[in-house]
Amino acid sequence: MAGLELLYALAKPVISRPQDALVCGIHWELVQHGYRCLGTGDQPGPDERKSELLPNGWQANKEVYTLRYKSTDDAHELLLKAIMVEDSMILNVMDCSSQKVVDVTLAVADYINPEHLDDFHKVYKNTEELRTRIASGIIAPLRGPAEKAEKEPESKRDMHWDDNPLRLPPRQPMGTRAPSRPSPLSPFAVGGEDLDPFGGRSGGMIVDPLHSGFPHPGIDPSSGIPGRLPPGAVPPGARFDPFSPLGAGRPGPDPDHLPPPGYDDMFM
Repeated sequence: MAGLELLYALAKPVISRPQDALVCGIHWELVQHGYRCLGTGDQPGPDERKSELLPNGWQANKEVYTLRYKSTDDAHELLLKAIMVEDSMILNVMDCSSQKVVDVTLAVADYINPEHLDDFHKVYKNTEELRTRIASGIIAPLRGPAEKAEKEPESKRDMHWDDNPLRLPPRQPMGTRAPSRPSPLSPFAVGGEDLDPFGGRSGGMIVDPLHSGFPHPGIDPSSGIPGRLPPGAVPPGARFDPFSPLGAGRPGPDPDHLPPPGYDDMFM
């Protein structure tokens, strides 16, 4: 609770009971969460200004402590009433703008050592628990939904679709040209198209002679192959595995037309 020691040193002359020390600690927690004290009482007084210090006369009423606070951005104004009921302190806090009210009950003996009011290093105990009770019981409930959204990490709010490795990229719109295929000669491209069939990558396990990366006749199966496929039989850009050699219709003699000498020799 950094800073509380200096505050306690300034307030110690008027601290005479355990509840005074507890109110001092609660006040500092509100300051740590961005609130500043305006003064005492239910109504604003003249020449009020926000301060981290406790106002004059804050401990005058030992049964009901009344303090008003305002956030540093002027978005919230709180009215705090700490009411003593036997050995417990009931914190009643109202947000003046939204009229929302929250209550927190604290056992004074759980957080204050009454025999060490003059020694700051011994007067407080269970400080982490006190901080948690104030944060969860007062600060969080009175914070608006918009403020909660602003506290979310920017990495979650600003994440784009390509930041998610499990999300598929958008498909190519209809009527647009199919993406150009990178050269499959790279050794790192093997199997890439099978892993991401929608990514327009190359290197699949299925051999496609028309996109092999090697010189080949300029055949467009979508325009039709005379004697084999009519026009439009193959969709544009589709992977096409021809059912005959690409050079089947080339001119010239067939290398297998004549058998070699001694073809019928069983000892060859």
